[in-house]
Amino acid sequence: MTAQEFQQIAHTIPVNPGIYKYYDSQDELVYVGKAKSLRKRVSSYFTKTFTSYKTHELVQRIRRIEFTIVNSEQDAFLLENSLIKQYQPKYNINLKDDKTYPYIVIKKEPFPRIFLTRRKIADGSEYLGPFTSVAKVRELIDFVRHNIPLRTCKLNLTDNNIRKGKFKVCLEYHLGNCKGPCEGLQTPEDYQDGLQQIRDILKGNLTPVIQHFKTEMRAAAESLLFEKAEIVKKKIEHLEQYQARSVVVGSRFINADVFSMLRDGDIAYVNYLMVQNGSIVQTHTSQLERHLDETDEEILAFAVAQLRATFNSLSTEIVLPFEIEYPDKEVTIIIPKSGDKKKLLDLSETNVNYFREEIRKRKMLQLEGRDDMERKKVLYQLQQDLQLPLVPVHIECFDNSNFQGSYPVSAMVCFKDGMPSKKDYRHFNVKTVEGINDFATMKEVVYRRYKRLQQEQQPLPQLVIIDGGKGQLGAALESIRELNLTGAMTVVGLAKNEEEIFFPGDQESLKLPYSSESLKLIRRIRDEVHRFGITFHRQKRSKGTFKNELESIKGIGKSTADQLLRQYKSVKRIKELNEAELTTAIGASKALLVWNFFHSTHDNNNHSNEVPVENN
Repeated sequence: MTAQEFQQIAHTIPVNPGIYKYYDSQDELVYVGKAKSLRKRVSSYFTKTFTSYKTHELVQRIRRIEFTIVNSEQDAFLLENSLIKQYQPKYNINLKDDKTYPYIVIKKEPFPRIFLTRRKIADGSEYLGPFTSVAKVRELIDFVRHNIPLRTCKLNLTDNNIRKGKFKVCLEYHLGNCKGPCEGLQTPEDYQDGLQQIRDILKGNLTPVIQHFKTEMRAAAESLLFEKAEIVKKKIEHLEQYQARSVVVGSRFINADVFSMLRDGDIAYVNYLMVQNGSIVQTHTSQLERHLDETDEEILAFAVAQLRATFNSLSTEIVLPFEIEYPDKEVTIIIPKSGDKKKLLDLSETNVNYFREEIRKRKMLQLEGRDDMERKKVLYQLQQDLQLPLVPVHIECFDNSNFQGSYPVSAMVCFKDGMPSKKDYRHFNVKTVEGINDFATMKEVVYRRYKRLQQEQQPLPQLVIIDGGKGQLGAALESIRELNLTGAMTVVGLAKNEEEIFFPGDQESLKLPYSSESLKLIRRIRDEVHRFGITFHRQKRSKGTFKNELESIKGIGKSTADQLLRQYKSVKRIKELNEAELTTAIGASKALLVWNFFHSTHDNNNHSNEVPVENN
């Protein structure tokens, strides 16, 4: 729409407050704005000379204008934010947040259950939240269930069913986790008192809950029910400990929404802390992208409105680093210079800076956030640096892991187009190798991996990285040769400490520039296989699926084996002990058994317990 075309319709636009909507030639909504005077604000787009190319481009695209009159500037502000959230027009600020947040629901039913849900439906139930972390929600629910007895069953507890005696109390009742409403042992009024305590806990208002339990404890003590009084006392201590962890601004009951912002070009990061009764009950950092010439004040005002709406905030105080136009007359804007609220603002700024730094690190070590051409550029560079025949769009990396010289496992991670392909990650329990033999272990798992790909006629990677240097590389190549895959893919070794790359048959290693994109990607893949392997190893140890190698010795039980490991820390160290040292530790007869086991004439590596077999 040209300035001349606009002048023909300018007189039809009202001078009232409201919102305006711009549509392009495809009748697609491209921008929503608010104004104290619609005519004055819309006219400015066609009478000003904009320095921003983006704003000029927007004006060129406008083909149709709609407007909605509202009663006040505050109504315009709220309606604008609602429409932006609903339609996400191309030229408006974009809040990059497409998550579905979890809620705690108090189900509309007799003796309501509480549980986590991501679906908020209009069924009459009460939804508390949303919350930014599923883990936090689960922790809250567990905390509540340990302190306030509520039912977890799905029984239809109508008055009629309870009167007919259709149900019997379950184990939860006998454990003290439920008061037995299914048999009429708890009144609806008492159950509702528990639900109100839950609401208070979720709002960070623990004082009335603690006071309720103190009253209950005193009543139990006066009735000489000392065991019950002790149980209630422990609940009070639990609640006070939880309160102590949550309070971050002293004992003052501050209720406020705290926001801080960090700008980086056209990207802005906004941190939000919801503080209730002096406790942080929500925390969230969002990334926003501006598309026109919005100021910091406009960006922050937009974020404040969006985040308060998302997290259903009713706080009448907003703590900010600078003034913004926020036309809600019931809300007070505070720019603190000192005191508890300044400490909260400083904490929010610490969080937003940390969030920005984490994104910077991820972009440095990974290819997240880059478009396809940028990712391809790094892969082309890696192809050039390693002199690969093909672009390594599919990379796999292997690593062995063991604990104090025992319990060998292996892991493989897969990267496709420079990004982790986690569905292709694999763990390996070692099947054929007994004892700790990194070379034989690497040979086995590489053979199993590519034998499987051959059998399933799956594509092979262009690059295989063996973490561990020349020895493990040579072992992996033995498997490659046995599978007749020599030349089908490039296999290299990566020295663990020096980040040197070894090629088969080369005497000298290749050292890439420390800051090169190629080495950053290799380092990222190496770190990922370490993380993946160590996590698997810890899971196996924690589940007790590894059997101590010492327990394989006939005549040596678990207590003796554990005693030796506590004293000498590893099986490898125990193997190095002489018979006299072993005798001092566990006695002559057992020492002889251990020494003979590790120093017999056959290969020492043939004494390790096999671990459970996996299919990979």
